[in-house]
Amino acid sequence: MTQASRFAGGLASLAAGAALAFVATRSLREARSAPAIGKHVAAARAFNHGSALLALSVLADSAMEHYRGGFENRAMYAALASAAAALGASLHGSADRTEASHALRHAIQLGATATGTAGTAFHLYNVGKRPGGWSWHNLFYGAPAGAPFALLLSGALGAIAEQLRDEPEHDPRLFGLPAGKALALVASAGLLGTAAEAALLHFRGSYQHPAMYAPVTVAPIGAALLAHAALAAPTQARRLGGFARLWLRLTSALGFAGAGFHANGVARAQGGWRNWSQNLLAGPPLPAPPAFSALALAGLAALRMRETER
Repeated sequence: MTQASRFAGGLASLAAGAALAFVATRSLREARSAPAIGKHVAAARAFNHGSALLALSVLADSAMEHYRGGFENRAMYAALASAAAALGASLHGSADRTEASHALRHAIQLGATATGTAGTAFHLYNVGKRPGGWSWHNLFYGAPAGAPFALLLSGALGAIAEQLRDEPEHDPRLFGLPAGKALALVASAGLLGTAAEAALLHFRGSYQHPAMYAPVTVAPIGAALLAHAALAAPTQARRLGGFARLWLRLTSALGFAGAGFHANGVARAQGGWRNWSQNLLAGPPLPAPPAFSALALAGLAALRMRETER
């Protein structure tokens, strides 16, 4: 493949990412402009959107990775079941305009959080017990901690959305903090964790394509802007809100564009998409990059709430 064709493929991926990000953020703008619901319900629905996108990413990623592992451990099925349930609960919550939480949805999301926590611990244990213990080689090729961590984040976003619905509209609070501040801190931490996973895997790939630097630079800056909005006075958050929103929208587009770049990576492998059954498993993971989009969407909702707080 020539340099020109690679550049053209990159441009096409960026264009597709921008289009998909526009579609994904449209529902957030509709929720913000809807007069029939309070700001806390609009933010809850936005967190449901992010939770659904993360759950879909985890469902596809864990299905491929655990299939590659032959479902050697029966617990591997738990990730698929939990991600599928969290996806359904999040989609149901994103369409729910009521102010009361839903007990079944809340239980499913808490279950996804617990499953993600256990999966992360199990994957880290798997890395440590391999010959050589904790080494770069085992971190690169052992059980990836990123997928169960994404399930943990999906469940956490969904559970927070349910808790937020039960808060009073005039002064919603979470974890003893103003809701916008708490939501921004959660989204910021999620972006940092996802960027760390991308940094590890792209380091394994020797950053052979310049675009591989994007998620480890753009996402941490977005996380820093969110953390600043959370910790600064609301007046400062409002003053810098325009730049932060622009950067988070860029992060959202980055997630979808990353899926396009990964699809291009699969196409460049021996046999391309004609040999999809092998190249999808061996190539760059298609479902992973949209996790950035999911957390950026949640960050946008948190930023809007933070700017209205006194």
